[in-house]
Amino acid sequence: MTQFALTDDQIAIRETAERFTAAEITPHAAEWDEKHIFPRDTIKRAADLGFAAIYVSEDSGGIGLGRLEAALIMEAMAYGCPSTSAFISIHNMASWMIDCFGGARVKEKYLPSLVSMDAIASYCLTEPGSGSDAAAMKTSAVRDGDHYVVNGAKAFISGAGANDIYVTMVRTGADGPGGVSCLVIEKDMPGVSFGANERKLGWHSQPTAQVHFDDVRVPVENRVGEEGHGFKFAMAGLDGGRLNIGACSLGGAQRALDEAIAYTRDRRQFGKSIVDFQATQFKLADMETDLQAARALLYMAAAKVSAGAPDKTKFAAMAKRLATDAGSSVVDRALQLHGGYGYLMDYPIERLWRDLRVHQILEGTNEVMRIITARELLRAAN
Repeated sequence: MTQFALTDDQIAIRETAERFTAAEITPHAAEWDEKHIFPRDTIKRAADLGFAAIYVSEDSGGIGLGRLEAALIMEAMAYGCPSTSAFISIHNMASWMIDCFGGARVKEKYLPSLVSMDAIASYCLTEPGSGSDAAAMKTSAVRDGDHYVVNGAKAFISGAGANDIYVTMVRTGADGPGGVSCLVIEKDMPGVSFGANERKLGWHSQPTAQVHFDDVRVPVENRVGEEGHGFKFAMAGLDGGRLNIGACSLGGAQRALDEAIAYTRDRRQFGKSIVDFQATQFKLADMETDLQAARALLYMAAAKVSAGAPDKTKFAAMAKRLATDAGSSVVDRALQLHGGYGYLMDYPIERLWRDLRVHQILEGTNEVMRIITARELLRAAN
């Protein structure tokens, strides 16, 4: 069993995240959702535990953990609020990209404030005209001396307008992936502006908007890595991002399952608790099985990404697809078990249902996850 069990350190990390969630997130999540409150102070307190730089190296001020430990943290925080956990995940992805691929100057310029979350980062890849076909992006960066002049727009950016730093994929060369580079752009640089907050089904505890760049002059020293390598960096970031968003689905679904068990024990119909009906027990059993299967694959994929395994991208895609599909399905069945009460905001189920739905779309749609899986599968078969 040793190879399938968490280590003592991993259990301690998970328990720390669970205690933080119980004290700082769960009691407030419903209000954040209802009133569209961005809990910046709570997010900042997560940074005090190292949760703003989970896999940023210790040399750069992070806590230098692996992708499995990150998944455990995201899963635990999502138990209280999937939206807030996912927001912290995105900041971690952006910070890691600077640490992993950036030169000394850009790291020393930005990582200290990102590790402490005195500054918060967004990840900017998607554009109004390029979603799944990310390599078709049009936002341009033209070299002008020791600056790039950036023009274009990014869409569906978590934290847009509220965050301080935007790790942005821009086109510095020809069409296609090889013409993409990565720049760190600050909120207050002249020419940076933001669209109105999007009116979303869920994820109400974080702002989402477009980011516009109009002749924004960005120092060349803010480039992450070499020109033309940005798309490769973006995809590497998404391997971890997909694990984290899958973990957020697991956490939200676990909360929904626990709520469903408690509710069906208390709710009585036809003279007995509805949990005593075999139909209810079968539904709960299937929910648990689906959740455990998704968790096992996601933890395996996390270990592969940490180890740099050759099939890490395929496993990250499979795990993201399975965990987010299973998570949404578990929450949907939990809502059904609650009956009409599950549709009310007095219970957390409808919020979990809304928050988890977008996980099947972002960090690469689940259709794209199937494309990646099939491509890697057929490549290995040749």
